[in-house]
Amino acid sequence: MSPVPGTRGYAEKPEKFAKDYESVSFEKVHKPVMRFYPLDKPASILDVGAGTGRDAAALAQTGHFVDAVEPTAGMREQGQKLHAGQQINWINDSLPQLHSVVQNGKKYNLILLTAVWMHLTPEERETAMTACKSLLLPQGVMSLSLRHGPVPPDRHMFDIPDEEVIALGKTHGLQLLHHSVHKGDTLGRNDIHWSYVVFSADASR
Repeated sequence: MSPVPGTRGYAEKPEKFAKDYESVSFEKVHKPVMRFYPLDKPASILDVGAGTGRDAAALAQTGHFVDAVEPTAGMREQGQKLHAGQQINWINDSLPQLHSVVQNGKKYNLILLTAVWMHLTPEERETAMTACKSLLLPQGVMSLSLRHGPVPPDRHMFDIPDEEVIALGKTHGLQLLHHSVHKGDTLGRNDIHWSYVVFSADASR
């Protein structure tokens, strides 16, 4: 399999990324949008770009069924080591097509795209939205966190306008549940801030 452009930089230092990512809790990262997540009963969850599995582990620990997609071998290995006791199904796959996940035919109550959309080109974003929409159950929820700020020179990354993501989701028939912009960064980087976009596959919500 050829390297995924968006993974540039991650394979070289997975231990550092693991230390950074695992230092912040799932609850802290997702606090602005957790009320929209269908977690009141065991849910089928797809964590795309799962990294070292922080979010996947937190969700699996509370009884949810989690498929964790991570294309970087070093990151998967870190996650499997750190969260060996959790029932996480690790999948070597990637955006934009999510070939393996789509071929499995499974549908999800919740799809997490946490700090991953920023690695996609405009053309890839269109393909990725189509793939993710196809994986949602009728009342499923899709949550994206979007990074804003300077792009490191050694990374394949884009500062994507929130409005573009919202318009793309609506074009694919998704209902916007939430959009917010938050100053600051959970890792303490002064020049980075984040926004959140949450969609529902159910237009009646």
